[in-house]
Amino acid sequence: MELGPVGKTLENKLFAAFQPSVLNVIDESNQHAGHAGSHPLGESHFRVTIVAHAFRGKSRIDCHRMVNDVLAQELKTRVHALAIEASAPNS
Repeated sequence: MELGPVGKTLENKLFAAFQPSVLNVIDESNQHAGHAGSHPLGESHFRVTIVAHAFRGKSRIDCHRMVNDVLAQELKTRVHALAIEASAPNS
């Protein structure tokens, strides 16, 4: 599924902030249609997988906070749910 404008904004902001080696932004809004917080136009529920050096030595909570800080504006407005898998590269 191709990302819409909200998903692309998330992707662009995360890439600019972390220069990740892996970045996958998946719009899961269709799985939540009709649920609380879903937006009639979609793009309200996302899953992010990100691997970046910025997460090296950070706790899982710290990594999530870093991602949430970058996406603060979107989380205040359109994005209702954000599942995050953040880690540092193995090498």
